[in-house]
Amino acid sequence: MKRLLSVVALLLFVTTPALAAPPATFAEAKVVAKQKIYLDQASSAMGDLYCGCQWTWVGKSGGRIDPASCGLQPRKQANRAERTEWEHIVPAWTFGHQRQCWKNGGREHCVDDDPVFRAMEADLFNLYPAVGEVNGDRSNFNYGMASGVGPQYGQCKTRVDFNQRAAEPRDEVKGLVARTTFYMFDRYGLNMSRQQQQLLMAWDKQYPVSAWERERDGRIAAVMGHGNPFVSGERRWVAGYKTVGDGVVSRLPDTPAKPSTPTPQPKAGTGSAGMIVGNQNSRVYHLPTGCPSYGQVSAKNLVTFESESQAQSAGYRKAGNCR
Repeated sequence: MKRLLSVVALLLFVTTPALAAPPATFAEAKVVAKQKIYLDQASSAMGDLYCGCQWTWVGKSGGRIDPASCGLQPRKQANRAERTEWEHIVPAWTFGHQRQCWKNGGREHCVDDDPVFRAMEADLFNLYPAVGEVNGDRSNFNYGMASGVGPQYGQCKTRVDFNQRAAEPRDEVKGLVARTTFYMFDRYGLNMSRQQQQLLMAWDKQYPVSAWERERDGRIAAVMGHGNPFVSGERRWVAGYKTVGDGVVSRLPDTPAKPSTPTPQPKAGTGSAGMIVGNQNSRVYHLPTGCPSYGQVSAKNLVTFESESQAQSAGYRKAGNCR
């Protein structure tokens, strides 16, 4: 009976007519990802992206982590470690900074005015449930080797090197994150450093496509209308690879940001919409709206926070030029 139910569930994943159109927004993508891609994965052996933890679904797209299933221990943020969050394997900060809209007004401006950014933000291939604290610690760091970093989350094998701004995922997903990164950079015409390419090509070769990655690809393809060619083998990332850019539906002209009414800022100690960025040198933080220097923090000095209270707790103060 259990096997029959699994077969029925799989058929629902791949045959429902409503799956023809990809999600239009990040909020919609999280709901679709739960219902159509990961619904039966909460209790699977594969678990979440970074730690292999099982979880129970809560609400439209959230989850409650079962730490005993993976030997998870919080590093610092126990509350955040108890929940799942939707990780962008290629961070929104990474692909956003290659769009003019981000320079004109950050993530909020991109969501409002750039259809390519919205497509990238809602791309199901790039989303995966992850332990919230690990997702937050990874921030917008590139994937890399964290050889000198010891265990940080109990038995969870993912490690974050805060000094080098690099995150090394567990071996079980290194191939998956490499091929997902290739897909995102290829589909949306993004530029990748030579060092990052070399590392991900090594992971792609060392960790071949698993049965679950192939199954995941098929489920997402049923929604998106196309698969990941780096999973199917139709394309292969090699040194000097030229991106195709078949997901760039339109290119916005490089025009100045349009005038807008200043958005009321939240009071200190409350969360604000979007990602808050801080400068490690100046110990100053910037809000995504109302702060002119939001997009000017260099990558080597940049840290991110979910709320002003979190930034202030870390010893940061709001930039003086914020409205």
